[in-house]
Amino acid sequence: MRNRILTVAAVAAAITVPPVAAQAQTVGVTRGGPPVAVESDGGIAVEQRPAFREYIVRERVPDYTIPDRVAVGTVLPEAGVTYYDVPQRFGATPYRYTVVNGETVLVEPRSRRIVQVID
Repeated sequence: MRNRILTVAAVAAAITVPPVAAQAQTVGVTRGGPPVAVESDGGIAVEQRPAFREYIVRERVPDYTIPDRVAVGTVLPEAGVTYYDVPQRFGATPYRYTVVNGETVLVEPRSRRIVQVID
């Protein structure tokens, strides 16, 4: 009986403890050209970010202003913001990018939720 109570308590504790967040991993992708790196979650890899920022400046992407703080998880307005496809040379990603409050961000297109702030 005591073992059964301990087992139930251990299972209950395991269920209620929040899972450890998985760390992002970089994955190399080759599509007939030089390999590019993307994060395992589909974001822009650290080594690609400087080139991506330069691309944004060259493209003169408009900067949108919102009253909210720009952070992962923020949902952008339905109207007034234009989202752009990430060029293949920065890796295959399901996300779109835009510039909000001076910050380049990756956005999940359906929900308009920011998934990565490119620093």
